[in-house]
Amino acid sequence: MLKRLMSMVLIAAIALMTAACGGGGSDTAKKDGKVDRSKEFVTVLTGPTSGIYFPIGGAFSKVIGEMGYKTSATATGATGENINAILTGKGELAIAMSDSVIQAVEGFGAYEGKPKATDLRAMMGLWPNVVQIVTTEDSGIKTFADIKGKRVGVGAPNSGVELNARMIFEANGMSYDDAKVDYLSYGEAIDQMKNGQCDVAFVTSGLGNATIKELGTSKKIVFVPVEGEALKKLTAKYPFYVEWKIPKDTYGTANDTVTAAVMNIMLVSKNLSDDVVYDLLEGIYSDKGLETIGASHATAKREIKLETALRGIQGTSVKLHPGAEKFYKDKGILK
Repeated sequence: MLKRLMSMVLIAAIALMTAACGGGGSDTAKKDGKVDRSKEFVTVLTGPTSGIYFPIGGAFSKVIGEMGYKTSATATGATGENINAILTGKGELAIAMSDSVIQAVEGFGAYEGKPKATDLRAMMGLWPNVVQIVTTEDSGIKTFADIKGKRVGVGAPNSGVELNARMIFEANGMSYDDAKVDYLSYGEAIDQMKNGQCDVAFVTSGLGNATIKELGTSKKIVFVPVEGEALKKLTAKYPFYVEWKIPKDTYGTANDTVTAAVMNIMLVSKNLSDDVVYDLLEGIYSDKGLETIGASHATAKREIKLETALRGIQGTSVKLHPGAEKFYKDKGILK
């Protein structure tokens, strides 16, 4: 009888422990009825130190730290690595391109044959990554068809940039077989362009990319447009693309260039509690938070605002974190 009683007590204790631990991060330390920020650690996964993700992600971490959270910003290989890191619990927030996230969630493109990443959750839209197909005046390349037979840097394999390149070749009725493709990051490709070893580089980033600007100090920059029927095919098949424009004054080109863009979004760990996510958004979208983030890069200052918080998320297969969903409903952004 005593053994049976002891067994029942042990089972009850295990059940209580399981309930306490099984909430997937839903239990949040509270202080005076509010989130106890000092008990939470938020790692922000950014991108390479040479790109736009790194300074903007660092600014997010700064805002979060000033709110009282323990935090750090980590340099990564950007979108592909960040998606995997969020899924494997190696970070709480991560910047990623929405097209890659959608492919991961739906299991197509670069994620064909892989388990669908249905655990990915979005917190907010960020800024558009603009497809900038860079060449130089001395290459003679003016249209996408002119790329045939040329040396093209399409981005690291399965990177966000390379996924864009693949789709844009397809939209133009071409494939990698039509060019001399090299899987170079855009920094590497542009370095080779300076030496005459590469003709075209795909750069998918915010406007005002420092690497392109640096190329412009030694070469006359030309952008290959994504327009007309190719743009229609691209946006029809892949609706996460939108038509965009590279203004001529951005890099000192002769004309504005029509192209495509994809939104960057902030992923958030599914295991972060609703209260913490809601609280983080309150701090990020405060006047002080937006000022700090805007100071990190002109693109962040121009594009990151509450009114556009759902760009790249709403209407897609990517789910909002419940804490973010409640925040946007309370702010009247989401019905």
